[in-house]
Amino acid sequence: MGFFDSEIVQQEAKQLFEDYQSLIKLGQNYGKFDREGKKIFIEQMEALMERYRIFMKRFELSEDFMAQMTAQQLQTQLGQFGITPQQMFDQMNLTLQRMKAEVDKQP
Repeated sequence: MGFFDSEIVQQEAKQLFEDYQSLIKLGQNYGKFDREGKKIFIEQMEALMERYRIFMKRFELSEDFMAQMTAQQLQTQLGQFGITPQQMFDQMNLTLQRMKAEVDKQP
């Protein structure tokens, strides 16, 4: 069975996409959130990024041709911006840490 034939993989990919879309939509109002709302949003983004990182690692570790191609496509696309997948995750982490620091400064 191929990597993408797995119902578990399909469900996780669908759930990641839906959760990401929801958080991005919610994040449009981030500036209007109170301190606790901002903390919750940041925690949810951190959890989503961790899930995404794990999902991408599965691609890399899979021996399935399509999974390997997907991982390679991501590397190529990010490479066009001069970054690696790890750098992308590191940058997202840094951004979330900065957001946390800003929230902690709020009264």
